[in-house]
Amino acid sequence: MSRLLFVVSRAEPKRYEYLRTAFAGEEAMEIVFDRRVGQRRRSPMPYEGDRRRGDRRARDLSHELDRLGYALVRRYMP
Repeated sequence: MSRLLFVVSRAEPKRYEYLRTAFAGEEAMEIVFDRRVGQRRRSPMPYEGDRRRGDRRARDLSHELDRLGYALVRRYMP
């Protein structure tokens, strides 16, 4: 089963409200604001105790968010 996720730019609050209204009641649809603020790490080099294995994001949405104000992502749910 998959769900669709709309990630909406923080600069587009009206688009966020429109999508929430348009897809209200759709269980297979989720609308969220982009939560990224920037890279949390200050150094590009991993520190010794790093447990992360890279970026968890499947793809970079920056271009779509800048150009369109939103990005659509398919999320596969178990």
